[in-house]
Parts: sequence; C-alpha cells; structure tokens
Amino acid sequence: MQGCFIGHRTILKNKELKLLLKQTIRDLINKGVTTFLFGSKSEFDELSWEIVTELKKTYPCIKRVYVRSAFEYIDDFYEKYLLKSYEKTYFPSKVKNAGRCSYVERNYEMIDSSDYCIFYYDENYVVPLSRQNERKSGTKIAYNYAIKKKKNIINLYKQINNGIVE
Repeated sequence: MQGCFIGHRTILKNKELKLLLKQTIRDLINKGVTTFLFGSKSEFDELSWEIVTELKKTYPCIKRVYVRSAFEYIDDFYEKYLLKSYEKTYFPSKVKNAGRCSYVERNYEMIDSSDYCIFYYDENYVVPLSRQNERKSGTKIAYNYAIKKKKNIINLYKQINNGIVE
C-alpha cells in the first residue's frame, strides 16, 4: 500500500505536529503502507520526509519515492543525487504537457496512486501576496481532488486545531 504527503508551502512546525505526524506514519506502516510518495516545495514535505527517514531505521522495508513535477528526463548525476534521499524517483506521464499546472497534475498522480493521503490543509490558508497572481492553493486543489476520489484522508492540521490531539 502507498501513502502520500501534501501540505502548504509554510506550516507551523511544532512538537505537537511532529509527534502527530510520526504516530500517523507509524499507524499507516502497521496497516501495511510500505511506500510513501513525496512532492516538493513545501515545509510539510520536508518534515514528512524527515520523519519517514527516521522511521526507516526501525522499519527498513519502507520506501521513499520522489514524484517529480519538473524534469521529465534527468541525467545520471541528478538521479544519483535524488537517490541519496529516496529509493525511487519518477516523472508522471500526465505531467508532461501540464505547464504551470504541473504540480497539480503531480499531486493528482500521487493521490490516485495512494491508499492514504496525509494532508496539512488549512481551509483558511491564504496564498502569500507574492504568489497570488501565480496560482490558487495547490493544497486546496489536491484536498478537494482527494475528497472527490473518495480517498482515505488524514488532515493533520484539522486534527491539531480541533483539539483531537492532546
């Protein structure tokens, strides 16, 4: 089984989030998730990668996969660089002609390929002014897509802010 991580570019990193994310990943591993898909460009991706990498010491069977939204073809040097941090990397075919929406198509691919989608999604998140002309929140687009696809969604932001976590 597979899981993916999608979250806002900036997040409030704190002990509570780290503990919740670590426990969530452990629970998923115990349910049979062995492969975790990652995108890039967000603090949530970075934190998720750090925790999966830490847990890999205890659960060596888990795999980290970097799903690229750019660079359909990569040279050996870049591939070797990526494979220092991931067990695999690939470029989804539907991203090929997506242009500025390549990250959206990449996220769709990750969601479609996953049994569980772990989000850090705040419905009140406002895209920073420096990026408002560029796009809508990619996390919001992905979250709505995961709902539409009836995926198992775990929204850590919501859990923390609704007091579910102590």
